[in-house]
Amino acid sequence: MDLSGRWRTAPSDEGLRRSFTEPGFDDRAWAGVDVPGHWRSAPGLESSDGPVLYRHDFEAPRPGRGQRVFLVFDGIFYQADVWLDGSYVGDTEGYFAPHAFEITDALGERAGHTLAVEVACAPERRPTARRNLTGVFQHGDCADPDWNPGGIWRPVHLDTSGPVRIAALRVRCAEASPERAALDITAVLDAAAAATVEVCTTVGDPDTGKQRKAEHRLTPGQNVVTWTAFVDEPRLWWPRAMGDPTLIDVAVEVTRMDDAQPSDRRVVTTGLRAVRMRRWVLEVNGERLFVKGANQGPTRMALAEASPEELERDVVLAQEAGLDLLRMHAHISRPELYDAADRHGLLLWQDLPLQWAYDRGIRGQAMAQARQAADLLAHHPCVVVWCAHDEPVAVDKSAGVSATKLLRLAGEMGLPTWNKTVLDSSLKRALEKADGTRPVVAHSGVLPHPGGGTDTHLYFGWYHGEERRFPAAIRALPVLARWVGEFGAQAVPSGCPAFMEPHRWPDLDWAHLAHAHNLQKECFDRYVPPAAYPTFAAWRDATQAYQATVIRHHVEALRRLKYRPTGGFCQFCFADSHPAVTWSVLDHERVPKAGFEALRAACAPVIVTADRPAESYAPGSAIALDVHVVSDLRTPVTGCRISAVMAWPGGEQRWAWAGDIPRDAVQRIGGIDFHAPVAPGPLTLHLSLEAKALHAHNTYESEIR
Repeated sequence: MDLSGRWRTAPSDEGLRRSFTEPGFDDRAWAGVDVPGHWRSAPGLESSDGPVLYRHDFEAPRPGRGQRVFLVFDGIFYQADVWLDGSYVGDTEGYFAPHAFEITDALGERAGHTLAVEVACAPERRPTARRNLTGVFQHGDCADPDWNPGGIWRPVHLDTSGPVRIAALRVRCAEASPERAALDITAVLDAAAAATVEVCTTVGDPDTGKQRKAEHRLTPGQNVVTWTAFVDEPRLWWPRAMGDPTLIDVAVEVTRMDDAQPSDRRVVTTGLRAVRMRRWVLEVNGERLFVKGANQGPTRMALAEASPEELERDVVLAQEAGLDLLRMHAHISRPELYDAADRHGLLLWQDLPLQWAYDRGIRGQAMAQARQAADLLAHHPCVVVWCAHDEPVAVDKSAGVSATKLLRLAGEMGLPTWNKTVLDSSLKRALEKADGTRPVVAHSGVLPHPGGGTDTHLYFGWYHGEERRFPAAIRALPVLARWVGEFGAQAVPSGCPAFMEPHRWPDLDWAHLAHAHNLQKECFDRYVPPAAYPTFAAWRDATQAYQATVIRHHVEALRRLKYRPTGGFCQFCFADSHPAVTWSVLDHERVPKAGFEALRAACAPVIVTADRPAESYAPGSAIALDVHVVSDLRTPVTGCRISAVMAWPGGEQRWAWAGDIPRDAVQRIGGIDFHAPVAPGPLTLHLSLEAKALHAHNTYESEIR
């Protein structure tokens, strides 16, 4: 029975808290709110930080003989206390995991019932010692800092079962090859009384799929049962770049030995595939994949209000940009997004909802939520990496990043800290124990150092240095490039976004844009200074051109280091969740910036590249550039013709090569040795690759001064 729909809600206070749980309480004056939804959608609560009281009346049939009924909340932001008909049912913590309470006896007493819930999602006043495990929904540098996600944001329903309920079902693909696949299955069986049960597992079609049956003796309460189901000659699930994302159903039924009908049944859809990561190179079903990715925050800040089509659209747009992977940046999204990624063959790097520094008291709750994340998502073949914590540093990044903060960040990364050393190690172990079939990263953005380090967040051309220095930095320290988890630059959305009030140019409300819309004025002043442009449109276009330049040349540099040592990258970031000026290449309405096309061109399956020419050359100076072809195709490219044309006013010089490009490789084609013309002016290098049904082009601009 679905209990979603219109509920009634009011701000909590001490008086209401004592009386609102009673069935006879008069709530006719309370505002209506949609469940699932966020309380800020209710009249009078548009700016509330809670706590907020919810009430809902419903009728339900009395349970039949041997039937059990559970009240299930699929998701509450962030904590809640629950009453039914005036009696306390229990509490919840954690926004993404379902919470279930048995209410069989209560439903047997009457037909009409009142559900009362107090929901809290306290603002985080201490950004370096946070307690809510809400990730980027509170204090993310791409988030709305004034937003409160509080509310009953996922459906509420009554579930029925027989005497034994499948309280949790975790399905993981532990082994996959063309010959055989193995599914490790863990079920939590909640028994009303001691019983012997038969557990039947069906993989594939209910009528023709392979079945496994086994007996288990259960004690009253929760029993953890584990087993393995094998599939011979399976059709494997592949990411779209490598093959077909074939899916298969796994059904689990539990039946008491003295009953004719199953007591409970669960079905999950999964894919048979194996993943591992060695030296930051991902392997899927035994084959290497150079991962081209981007970070992605919530589809909307009000995630409950995103339509299934909007969630799937982000998956489709990522693949249109040539990406293999989205990193679910410090949040867990709605089920529809994971289902879409499974169907489309898009990989996901899944963060737990932890970002920056947390209070020491949250360790137990964080470990519990790590296990809940595995229960929720382990069956999705698209999820290929777990990450426990994004940037576990006790530096308040919500107020921007200065040179002083950068030094503090670097210092924290190399020294033991409670967040990085204790909390993240505990979470890594919890994830590995709950799901040993995927690589687990303890934290993201910790620079390599003698004691460890993970992927790197390198903001050349934004927080530090010049974007042209990035290739030299990763040549000097290749360990920085083994997986670059963040890079990029902010850019203003296309058009004339009303929230920026462009008519005020050049006197925009910079303080408001920084606070409410994430704009980092100090970085723009360094790289694309507003004062240098006569109009808002000119500055907007310049920010987008600069972002596109940063993205293009970072991606090209990393792709040329494919597997030596780079395993992949995640550009920051893909799409906005609210009106903002961020690093995204798609704004909150999914209108592309120039950076989107730059990302798509740089992530094409085959690209032809050269050493990037210097910004300018002296007349007559020697120029030497290497030319490479990078192919991510799973088959060789044969019969290639590659040409290079260096052009300047009044002249040009040409080079040409021919040959084959191996599968999934970086191939040096040749070198360009050239003396710059003596006359000042523009200098342009055009590259072209032609093969059967394949064309790739690239252009580099320089100048003779």
